[in-house]
Amino acid sequence: MTWIDASGYLASSLVLVTFCMRTMLTLRAVAICSNVAFIVYGIGADVYPVLVLHLILFPLNLAHFGRMIAVLRRAKFATDTDLSPNWLQPFMRERHVKAGETIFEKGDHADSLYLIASGQVELPELRKILLPGEVFGEVGLFAVDRRRTQSARALSDLELLWMRADELKKLCERNPGLSLFFLRLVATRLVSNASSTGDRDESDRTPHRDRPRHTAHDRVLFRRFLKAQSRSPCSNG
Repeated sequence: MTWIDASGYLASSLVLVTFCMRTMLTLRAVAICSNVAFIVYGIGADVYPVLVLHLILFPLNLAHFGRMIAVLRRAKFATDTDLSPNWLQPFMRERHVKAGETIFEKGDHADSLYLIASGQVELPELRKILLPGEVFGEVGLFAVDRRRTQSARALSDLELLWMRADELKKLCERNPGLSLFFLRLVATRLVSNASSTGDRDESDRTPHRDRPRHTAHDRVLFRRFLKAQSRSPCSNG
């Protein structure tokens, strides 16, 4: 067997191996090796159609392989990077809110993300207070129906930084680390909200369970007390 025949058998074997690959990265790597083997075979055996075909396929497979390596590196960087929401500040606008004003109500259309620069924000349904440096409003942006899941009110005079949902989407598309940050943030917020709701329900049930039970005699005494109060001169002011 000559080296030309060996290169042909090797190239054919590599093509067969590509059908057994389970990941695209290894498939591209084997395909590149197959292209090289076919090029060698095409030159040695003067089989020009095969040579031309794999001279075209070789740079294409090489380019796709390079892109996949770059994506994997970016994904690894995103996983290893602990981004801070302060990274968003250069892309956000300022908004001043007075104490007591409503930022958004539960059920409103979610179109903006907020970052607290100064002041405090109350989430009344959760009985929770957010402090400077915290992000809020992100859950509604990633919800299917794009609706606010909680209300938000200014507990004090606020300086907010905000950005539109479409602007955030573009940033996430350009930076996978930012996408991962919001994935973690939304997951953490949902778990925290569920925990807060459970604690609130438990606290609401506890007084009812521990409340002393009034007997019929107690209720009669209470009605008599009310009648006495209504007949008292003081009740008329």
